[in-house]
Amino acid sequence: MIALQAAATLALGLLLATPAAAEPVALTFDDLPVFGALKPLPEQTAITRKLLAELVRHHLPAIGFVNEINLTGDDQPARVALLTRWLDAGMDLGNHTYSHPSLTHTPVADYIGDTADGDAVTRPLLAARGRSERWFRYPYLETGPTLEIRRTFEDWLAGHGYRVAPVTLENEDYLFADPYDAAVKAGDRRRAKAIRAEYLAYTAAVVPWYRSAALALLGRRPALVWLLHASRLNADSVDALAKIIRANDLDPVTLDAAMTDPAYLQPDDYAGPNGIEWLERWSLTLHRDLPWASMPKVPADIRGESDALDDEPGEHGVN
Repeated sequence: MIALQAAATLALGLLLATPAAAEPVALTFDDLPVFGALKPLPEQTAITRKLLAELVRHHLPAIGFVNEINLTGDDQPARVALLTRWLDAGMDLGNHTYSHPSLTHTPVADYIGDTADGDAVTRPLLAARGRSERWFRYPYLETGPTLEIRRTFEDWLAGHGYRVAPVTLENEDYLFADPYDAAVKAGDRRRAKAIRAEYLAYTAAVVPWYRSAALALLGRRPALVWLLHASRLNADSVDALAKIIRANDLDPVTLDAAMTDPAYLQPDDYAGPNGIEWLERWSLTLHRDLPWASMPKVPADIRGESDALDDEPGEHGVN
């Protein structure tokens, strides 16, 4: 018995002395082929090419969630080819609905129809490579105003081979992306550079907040699922984002790998009109508060520019 206790004490000491493994993080990009107001095909191609090249260079696996409404038009084959680039780069693709509707404001039957329409192109692209489309991301993270609506839709998802891609880390990149696009479009390099600097400073502050919040909520550091967008801003920022990932001791993995973490078996009973990420959902289910007072704030100038652009028809994207 004494020998067993000594062995257990030694094992515990070795465990405590061993550095904690890096937390897995899955990078997920919404609104493919390219986030924001519909851009000319050459522009979309350049953004896609750069984003994927940088992800590959930094060995960052990723999944892109597609809104197939953005593939329509006379140049549809060329836009579909942008999705093929994701697969050629070793990335995955998922369903983000066809037209990015709100489940809060859309009848569930119509929402199901829109989601079904959202895999007409993507599913065959994956099937041609012996793969299947398995992941769904809710637009606006809105999962339904009532549990009945949510369960009706998620029963449909399960019956069609889908799992929900949650979000446990976000840096509100879409708020920075529209002003950045506007500055680039206006040829204002100085403003574009300043917006990118603010974006990276905010990201460097908010990533450790999510890590700490998850630890406080769950008592350990779970794998994280990071919501990003397929934007020009992120294409121009992958190198810096990779440094932030390394600085936070995060280990980039596929969404499939991240979702093996038992944290994602945590009950989530949230229903309501707002789109909220999963740490907040779990906190509501567990009746434990998150440290909102210490959460970094998006700079006021960025929020103001984003709101102004959001009021201009055709000048804003969706998140």
